[in-house]
Amino acid sequence: MTSNGLAANNLSNLPASNVAGKRILITGGASGIGAASAKLLASRGAKVVIGDRNEELGDSVYKEALEANHSITFRRVDVTDGDDVRALFKFAMSELGGLDVVINNAGIDHAPKPMHELSDDDFDRNIAVNLKGVWHCMRAAVACLAPNGGGHVINVASIAGLRSAPLLSAYSAAKHGVMGLTKSAAHEYARANIRFNAVCPSFIDTPMVQNTMAKMDERAQQATIKASPLRRLGQVEEISGAIAWLASDESSFMNGHAFTLDGGMLA
Repeated sequence: MTSNGLAANNLSNLPASNVAGKRILITGGASGIGAASAKLLASRGAKVVIGDRNEELGDSVYKEALEANHSITFRRVDVTDGDDVRALFKFAMSELGGLDVVINNAGIDHAPKPMHELSDDDFDRNIAVNLKGVWHCMRAAVACLAPNGGGHVINVASIAGLRSAPLLSAYSAAKHGVMGLTKSAAHEYARANIRFNAVCPSFIDTPMVQNTMAKMDERAQQATIKASPLRRLGQVEEISGAIAWLASDESSFMNGHAFTLDGGMLA
């Protein structure tokens, strides 16, 4: 039997990356990778709750899904606030009747600059959102999943959590921390049937990356693009497709790993 109670030989009879009926919570779901993932998963029959600070964008994703007859519900959340995160998970459990998959995607960037020029606020804000915010969500996920047979937690990290990231040291420090949390939790909660994995994209064409690159000069922008052997930014659809596979039962033996999507940067 797989971790979700399906006979392994039955997986071959299901559509690829089948998520029909899955109950999924996504933080940072109002734009970028989070929104693309929510729309793709819902289009394949998943029931999705998205949390985000941006109410306008969150409502837009909800309304788009409503028009397409897909199941996406929005609730505002600040992942730096543990009580707010617990309220989001309580809402999702009630709205969906339980949870199967949690995707921790909420994140921020900071202006590229040498490490010694970062302000306390630059550093503290990145740790608060990109690391502690993920911890808040992982802790809430365990509380919801453990009593109900387990599930899968997918943390959206970055290749900056696997290698150096010059001029993005606070962001890189937080993402390295996310990888540490992911690997540790994968061991701690395997017996509770809760798996933890991370998605590690390189530069993807999202509003956050566009914002970061807008603060670079032309030379730095071109260097960022050419850092990938494919000589381009990744597209959100390329990441959401991988997340859909992880959210399906096809990934049932994957635990504690970094799913790297970087166009070959780490090759």
